[in-house]
Amino acid sequence: MGSVTEGKLNFCIDRGGTFTDVYAEIPGQSDGRVLKLLSVDPSNYDDAPVEGIRRILEEFTGEKISRSSKIPTEKIEWIRMGTTVATNALLERKGERIAVCVTQGFRDLLQIGNQARPSIFDLTVSRPSNLYEEIVEVEERVHLVQDDEVEHQDSSSLIKGISGELVKIVKPLNEEALKPMLKRLLDKGICCLAVVLIHSYTFPQHEQQLEKLALSLGFRHVSISSALTPMVRAVPRGLTASVDAYLTPVIKEYLSGFLSKFDEGLEKLNVLFMQSDGGLAPESSFSGHKAILSGPAGGVVGYSQTLFGLETDKPLIGFDMGGTSTDVSRYAGSYEQVLETQIAGAIIQAPQLDINTVAAGGGSKLKFQYGAFRVGPESVGAHPGPVCYGKGGELAITDANLILGYVIPDYFPSIFGPNEDQPLNVKSTREEFEKLAAQINAYQKNQDPSAKYMTVEETALGFVNVANETMCRPIRQLTEMKGHETKNHALACFGGAGPQHACAIARSLGMKEVLIHKFCGILSAYGMGLANVVEEMQEPYSAVYGAESIVEVSQREAVLLRQVKQKLQNQGFKEERISIETYVNLRYEGTDTAIMVKRQITEEGKPFDYATEFVRLFQKEYGFKLLNRKIMICDVRVCGTGVTNILKPWALEPASGSPRGDGYYKVYFGNGWQETPLYKLENLGYGHTMLGPAIIMNGNSTVIVEPNCRAIITKYGNIKIEIDSSLRSVKISDKVADVVHLSIFNHRFMGIAEQMGRTLQRTSISTNIKERLDFSCALFDPTGGLVANAPHVPVHLGAMSSTVRWQLNYWGDNLNEGDVLVTNHPCAGGSHLPDITVVTPVFYCGKLVFFVANRGHHAEIGGITPGSMPPFSKSILEEGTAIKAFKLVEKGIFQEEGIIKLLEFPGTDERGNKISGTRRIQDNLSDLRAQVAANQRGISLLQELIEQYGLETVQAYMNYVQMNAEEAVREMLKTVGNKVSSMSDENFVTVVEEDYMDDGSVIHLKLSIDFNKGEATFDFGGTSSEVYANWNAPEAVTAAAVIYCLRCLVDIDIPLNQGCLAPVKILIPEGSFLSPSDVAAVVGGNVLTSQRITDVIFSAFQACACSQGCMNNLTFGDNTFGYYETIGGGSGAGPSWDGASGVQCHMTNTRMTDPEIFEQRYPVILHKFGLRENSGGAGFRRGGDGLVREIGFRRPVTVSILSERRVHAPRGLKGGKDGARGANYLIKKDKRRIYLGGKNSIEAQPGDTLQILTPGGGGWGSPS
Repeated sequence: MGSVTEGKLNFCIDRGGTFTDVYAEIPGQSDGRVLKLLSVDPSNYDDAPVEGIRRILEEFTGEKISRSSKIPTEKIEWIRMGTTVATNALLERKGERIAVCVTQGFRDLLQIGNQARPSIFDLTVSRPSNLYEEIVEVEERVHLVQDDEVEHQDSSSLIKGISGELVKIVKPLNEEALKPMLKRLLDKGICCLAVVLIHSYTFPQHEQQLEKLALSLGFRHVSISSALTPMVRAVPRGLTASVDAYLTPVIKEYLSGFLSKFDEGLEKLNVLFMQSDGGLAPESSFSGHKAILSGPAGGVVGYSQTLFGLETDKPLIGFDMGGTSTDVSRYAGSYEQVLETQIAGAIIQAPQLDINTVAAGGGSKLKFQYGAFRVGPESVGAHPGPVCYGKGGELAITDANLILGYVIPDYFPSIFGPNEDQPLNVKSTREEFEKLAAQINAYQKNQDPSAKYMTVEETALGFVNVANETMCRPIRQLTEMKGHETKNHALACFGGAGPQHACAIARSLGMKEVLIHKFCGILSAYGMGLANVVEEMQEPYSAVYGAESIVEVSQREAVLLRQVKQKLQNQGFKEERISIETYVNLRYEGTDTAIMVKRQITEEGKPFDYATEFVRLFQKEYGFKLLNRKIMICDVRVCGTGVTNILKPWALEPASGSPRGDGYYKVYFGNGWQETPLYKLENLGYGHTMLGPAIIMNGNSTVIVEPNCRAIITKYGNIKIEIDSSLRSVKISDKVADVVHLSIFNHRFMGIAEQMGRTLQRTSISTNIKERLDFSCALFDPTGGLVANAPHVPVHLGAMSSTVRWQLNYWGDNLNEGDVLVTNHPCAGGSHLPDITVVTPVFYCGKLVFFVANRGHHAEIGGITPGSMPPFSKSILEEGTAIKAFKLVEKGIFQEEGIIKLLEFPGTDERGNKISGTRRIQDNLSDLRAQVAANQRGISLLQELIEQYGLETVQAYMNYVQMNAEEAVREMLKTVGNKVSSMSDENFVTVVEEDYMDDGSVIHLKLSIDFNKGEATFDFGGTSSEVYANWNAPEAVTAAAVIYCLRCLVDIDIPLNQGCLAPVKILIPEGSFLSPSDVAAVVGGNVLTSQRITDVIFSAFQACACSQGCMNNLTFGDNTFGYYETIGGGSGAGPSWDGASGVQCHMTNTRMTDPEIFEQRYPVILHKFGLRENSGGAGFRRGGDGLVREIGFRRPVTVSILSERRVHAPRGLKGGKDGARGANYLIKKDKRRIYLGGKNSIEAQPGDTLQILTPGGGGWGSPS
């Protein structure tokens, strides 16, 4: 393998969704033959890859090959192909009909997933449909045996699993009960199965037994999770199995059809297919779950193997811009892989290249809404496509590029229009842009009569600039969240539209270098010829890292290595062409953040220490070490590569003379139209240099070289552009914002808040912040007004502004550079005590210019119960440490002694009883340091923004984005006001709504909307007094509920800032339980009352029926550990949608712990976790169902439940029925069933089971 046989052709093919790209290596030619075909063209051919091979063979041999005859193989050496067949089947839900087999009690496990909503502001909670049609609950169960139980068990009943963990078969697989259920599936025409059984990662025997039974009954394909991804975590493993079962038959059918088109010599051909991990596989091992990123992976291989080290030594950012989306990746000498990703709503757990996709491409729709330019995320699609396609489409980025001269119609074929025989339609595109420009100018004149008129070209350029910023955001995240400086990279640009945007994007990111491959339009296909064959094997191994376990690791590595080598040798690879890499997946005890550590070459005879390398990698990525914490082994992995060395770059001879142009074209840049020379790449040679502005036509790809940039043709015939990265200033007006920069600054501010969140997630250690994502980050203007709040947890939205303002008033002039403030007290703008807010004032030239802040939920803050969520607290003193104001960092010095004193010694309650301080001080300190680091990240990014645009401009746009959000909310209030009630005069409507907490206390709302001015008053007068319990809610919680509801009702992606509340008055009677005293207990206000406030507001707006109205807070633990979770339920139905089942609703969106992790780490057995059938309210649109969760305890623990909607049901709307009330039970070992009410704390004993039934959502409209 690896040599080109004389007289034979080699084919690299990327079968994309729209086009199929073919690169053929022709004997004796330095440059191959490139061909582009429509992927689907049934009137001309059956299969595009076969057609491409046929056409090129005809050219090469001069012999006619009939479409009806088989392709002769004697002139073909090898074929390599990537295909989007799997991706398209997944996106379009056109896979095989499948059923899922799952352990009894977990019927709905894959539908529930991690219970989080995909988009927190989407009231419809739209989720991709399930891949499976039927579910079979399998009678079987194994339990993990925990260390403290081993001595009490009969050793003969214990089995050592693959991971080294001991398991006990509680229920053997009941084949007799299973057979009739499987036969019924076959009778329905379902012939493919996905199987996921609890703990099969370590005990796969039941899955293997089931697979054997199913195949014997006649099932065509069975995907068992333990064979695909033998890793702990049932949900992603089960979803991967369902994806594999859904797609593999489709892929096998396509590949079988493709291979059947060749003659009998096919067996001698080397035919390989690209996998998501960037490696090639033969047809026999090419399966659905490894094929999703087949095409994009080829592009990553293409740019990394041809540009890195040959054209530049800088790390590369891959930028692949297509029609509907843009793929972003990074390469710095080795492929960056992830073990889990989510595509089209399906989680896939398998090694794959780390490719981030953003919904912005040439087809992204252009809109002007609420005074700002908006690009995407919707796409115009291939049909009808952009306006310029002449098929009645809408304006898109491609149209903007055409107006600006970035797309040259002369170089496009005449394939457009209704009959597909017309050139690009410039006239229609200009007419549509004239209409849009008129709309924008009318808006600007209304805002400011002296506003400058925007031309069509300025409008088009504005949209391109906004699109560029949209695409810069994921690039910054990809690099900076891993600790790399974006500006130190080179941009490797490919894809159809990318080279038009390359200079502008590189300049925005501070990069100095752009590289565009000569095959940029077909780089994914070319990359197939550069890839190697990859085989890998992995198995779980659960142990503490140490001398004994590392011996076991070595033994497992040796077994896997032999198996991987054998697989490659069976494919014809000799020993010298095989390279092996071994990995151990490690994590710190008590965390879920595992790192796949690769074995490094050491000095002769010196053993490699995975733990040392893990600590180094962990510190590099997360910025800290965890001292005195055990390192846990999770998995052992061996990856074998069969090196092919197929395609080699050809070096060019230096060119003589100046580059020859092919005419001049007018191109619009920021300073107007410029006569721009056009060059064809095929006429350029090594060393040719072109100063910008210039156009280089590379096949169908247009490369735009902007003014003050320089393009050079490299030794290998690629294009290198040197960027002048000087940044342009922005003029600011006293009155109104520039509508283009308004959109750009919205992106930048929100991007900074998001990156703060990623830093916090990376550097924290607690499960609540790192895995459940219970935190929020935000930026504030110098007065404390909210500028941007990354949408992490809704109950935090907008609430931190009052915190920042309280601190500003408290400290006054006593704020200095290097100070960081900490607070959690409700009277200081806090929510409840576990939510600790860290605020950093930011100075510029000695002047306070803005604030950054973040709020994170600490699992332990002291108080009368472990977990700091006591069900029966009557005073804030019983809930833990309450801090109104403290300088966590003073003039750059971390005040560790002071914060420890506050956290460990909170004081006494009203009766003089000493209250426990935090039980996890080291976790608190680590997370507080992470919060400080997150703020510091925000400061650095804001300072970069100030250096780029100047302080005056940044502060002006902080104000403008608030004004923009205010306008969006005003417009929404004008629209909604007309719909809410018929009891109105011309301009004003008032609606009264109320609902009850389970103790009978009432939330009363009088909503008044002036729909002439677009203003609203939320008057909570009539709400009950402060309660002698803990569901009092500080005023900040009500403000968060209001801002959340308004953002949901606006229903477009407006920034979350102070402007949202500008047209709104919130009136809360002092002394009510929505504005309690500073000694009131409040732990439940954040998690219970916030949900009721939300239900009341949505009912007043008639937006949707009530959702479950609760977070179902569960904590349990003892003096050695604590666990906290919130449990989803049913969401409320609306006028055009059914409520979603088993999801987190409204004011929370935290994740659920996977069942296998739950049982592995805590002394529990999860008996059942599924949907509570028929608990959603009936109606024309039905409410979502709640959940059933049954947890058995294996040792004595204190259990606390804090829940609502156990007395008052979630109400339906417009005649819809109420959702079912929730209920909490303790089922004793002797089967006694005890009702616990909504709030209780109990001492559970081994064998006891807690059953939680969460509420359903209300229905909408009369059921009839």
